[in-house]
Amino acid sequence: MSVPNLITLGRLLVVPVEVYLILVGEIGWAFWLFVAAGVSDAVDGFIARTFRSRTHLGGYLDPLADKALLVSVYLALGHADYLPVWLVILVVFRDILIVGGVLLLYTLKESLAMQPSWSSKVNTTAQIALAGLVLALHGVDLAALDLDLGGVVDAMIWVVTATTAVSGAGYLVQGARLLSRQGGTR
Repeated sequence: MSVPNLITLGRLLVVPVEVYLILVGEIGWAFWLFVAAGVSDAVDGFIARTFRSRTHLGGYLDPLADKALLVSVYLALGHADYLPVWLVILVVFRDILIVGGVLLLYTLKESLAMQPSWSSKVNTTAQIALAGLVLALHGVDLAALDLDLGGVVDAMIWVVTATTAVSGAGYLVQGARLLSRQGGTR
């Protein structure tokens, strides 16, 4: 197994630890583990590109690790009342919708380029920023900075809501087009 894939596998294996830390109230440790996971994502990507060690497995494992971490963090933050449950449901539902659509298209033997849309990239960035912000707000002593981040968190909740809705709608439209094309060939 390549070094980038080993790093990605390590990121996947820290997901239960991250969830545990959030659920038992060790938000500071959860924040730093979340940061470490983000750094590992950048490092494995850098190594894969620089040393031309991209693999077919890594093409699937990397987004799986990213989604597993982000969805699990949102579920744990929602359960611990750090994020509104309706937002957690929206975020998780969008990802289930995408995975279900991919599986449906795969079942129908539809070729599918697994490239995230621009709105999905913006959404993922916003979701990561919100999760990191919430973890930092509740897990790191920010008193010395004299910042009121509550308003920023509220604004980011609405940004994530909007980008999740736009991204999900985009995938629905794309999936409907592929399905209608599939239906027209039979």
